[in-house]
Amino acid sequence: MRAKYMLGRTVVACRLLMSLAVVLVMATVSHQGNAATYELSAFQDKFTVDEIVPGADRLGAVEGDPPSAVAYTGDEVAGYVFLNSSIVNATGYSGKPIHVVIGMDTSGVITGVKMVKHWEPIVLIGIPVSKIDAFNDKYVGLDILSMIKAGTDEHEIDIVSGATVTVMVIDDTIIRSAIKVARARGIGGLMPLEAAKPTEIVEIKDEPPVMTDWQTLLGDGSVRHLVLSVGDVTEAFRKDGKETAAVRAESNDPDELFIDLFAASASVPTIARSLLGKGEYANLLKKIKPGESAILLASTGLYSFKGSGYVRGGIFDRFQLIQGDINVRFRDRIHKRLGAFEAEGSPKFKDVDLFYIPADSGFDPAKPWRIQLLAGRHVGPIKKEFITFDLHYTVPDPYLKRTPIATSGEAAGTAQAPARAEEGMPLWQRIWLKKIPDIAVLVLSLGVLTAIFFFQDWFVKRPKLTDYVRLGFLTFTVVWIGFYAQAQLSIVNVLTFAGSLISGFKWDFFLMEPLIFILWGSVAASLLFWGRGVYCGWLCPFGALQELLNRIAKWARIPQFNVPFALHERLWPVKYILFLALFGVSFYSFELAEQLAEVEPFKTAIILKFVRTWPYVLFAVALLAVGLFVERFYCRYICPLGGALGVPGRMSMNRWLRRHKECGSPCHRCAKECMVQAIHPNGEINPNECLQCLHCQTLYFDEHKCPPMIQKRLRRERRLAIASKSMSPPARKGAGATGQEAAT
Repeated sequence: MRAKYMLGRTVVACRLLMSLAVVLVMATVSHQGNAATYELSAFQDKFTVDEIVPGADRLGAVEGDPPSAVAYTGDEVAGYVFLNSSIVNATGYSGKPIHVVIGMDTSGVITGVKMVKHWEPIVLIGIPVSKIDAFNDKYVGLDILSMIKAGTDEHEIDIVSGATVTVMVIDDTIIRSAIKVARARGIGGLMPLEAAKPTEIVEIKDEPPVMTDWQTLLGDGSVRHLVLSVGDVTEAFRKDGKETAAVRAESNDPDELFIDLFAASASVPTIARSLLGKGEYANLLKKIKPGESAILLASTGLYSFKGSGYVRGGIFDRFQLIQGDINVRFRDRIHKRLGAFEAEGSPKFKDVDLFYIPADSGFDPAKPWRIQLLAGRHVGPIKKEFITFDLHYTVPDPYLKRTPIATSGEAAGTAQAPARAEEGMPLWQRIWLKKIPDIAVLVLSLGVLTAIFFFQDWFVKRPKLTDYVRLGFLTFTVVWIGFYAQAQLSIVNVLTFAGSLISGFKWDFFLMEPLIFILWGSVAASLLFWGRGVYCGWLCPFGALQELLNRIAKWARIPQFNVPFALHERLWPVKYILFLALFGVSFYSFELAEQLAEVEPFKTAIILKFVRTWPYVLFAVALLAVGLFVERFYCRYICPLGGALGVPGRMSMNRWLRRHKECGSPCHRCAKECMVQAIHPNGEINPNECLQCLHCQTLYFDEHKCPPMIQKRLRRERRLAIASKSMSPPARKGAGATGQEAAT
């Protein structure tokens, strides 16, 4: 009873602490949650001028639009220094900006790149910062001016394995911010885009739609298309110097259709009504919001513009829409799949889709735009080469309304903007498709684990099988999930998720790491059924490593220390306090929370495999060493991630762990053998602490170890003995028994 009282009191205390944390969050949101602008001056202590612009000795004031600072060598202008996040959207996987300082000389060549602040989970708990720094160093020497004049942003990019989203955001922001600064500073005679003042306002006519057939739409340019054969794609790869991709064609017939891609504006009433039909056009008018636009894409052939790597909630990575300096990438939530076009005479297509363009994208449906299609071919087991093709689209003039603008003469039309490099997102790697083998292995393992729990009564009645399977699964967790896939979850993930709910949640940030996303999905589901134990007890690489080492310690007869329960129940709330402290600090300073999160040894032991500076290694080794004497010591008392999962785990729907009425009174065998002392002296299992190892369940059915089951076995054996004795012939005395008596 006392233990139950203590448990209830602790839960109440946790709830009070959670309430205080929420108050802290609300208090700090106004402090930093709405910070939308960033300044170079805020990071000047993170870099020196000469490492960004070699040879420069001082930095001028930050000025201009977009903002940049002049770097001087003596009195000579050596170049310009700017912050990516003050010029373009630099939001990364974490949902927060990746701040990168960039240097560019007076001829438009990048001279230095340095990441000065970030919140990327994979870099915090996995990928060493040195790899990101090495990636950034490769931009030194990149000629931005040549890219602008050539009207392309194509360049080599080496994806850092495990940090695809992070490096793609960095790449995008370096190129786009450098282009904007080059224009603003007039490098190479460039002029800002606004220097070319328009002489007229061009808008789409707001007229009632007129039904038009397919041939008319195709003939007047309302629908435009790009036709590519397999041979066309092969030749494009060959011209680009990618001979390996050129010889690995999709078909042996070079004349076979690779893709016939069609595009149309759904912002023009007549075009949209003709292609969508009455019902779908009405749906479009209901759904589209003020300022939004829409386009229609369709295709047939061997290649799909959507791609097989597309998953619900994911990004369409095979194409993007480009309009001048604006690029739009489409996600599932702004897309609708259609069956066919309704215009009379329209052919059948493999894919027909409607895509919405957000109002804040800057897209103008009345101006020309293009679809950039990404074609890829495998050149190795996991490596691909890519090339792009453009489908240009211009709204036919009859659908446009042009209003002249009075100009002042001298400024009007005298400065035409030079050819612009498009600042579109770099060609995305098909992350999910690339990791299909790993995803399949993880999903299969989760399926096996789910089956174990759903059929646990059958499973635990076979103690040796249970032990062998658990040993094998723990080994798989350490070796494959941990050391190979590096899918170790962390409290940093929880803090990032919580922060994104405040600052603006976006699914795509979390969908870009498939294994982490799938694991978190499994954790969310398992919390509803079994609590935190499924992850902490089976899927956490560091937890599994502790348990395996403790098994070796027991085999080597290293003495085990059993923590007195009175001390144990006062120590296990520590992890909840650590979680709540980190949770609160993260809303004040995520960087500080990141540093404090080193209380987790996961990065050192699992992700970096102990290749780190000695204080971190010593801390991780010390925790593992203590675990040799106290099984799962870190999981019991310190792990803030366990604390974070324990809070919602308390609300799990099912209590699948069986108990005898004798458990706790008088029998205490399960409590004594529980590896984390999750069973209280009264026999109650604490779901917040239970790791679902199922050992108590093997004891529950064991007729040679569990006292209630031993009693049942003895009673059964006694009944069988009596029945057997009554059915055997009686001993003969004198005349003996008759045949009938013997049969009876």
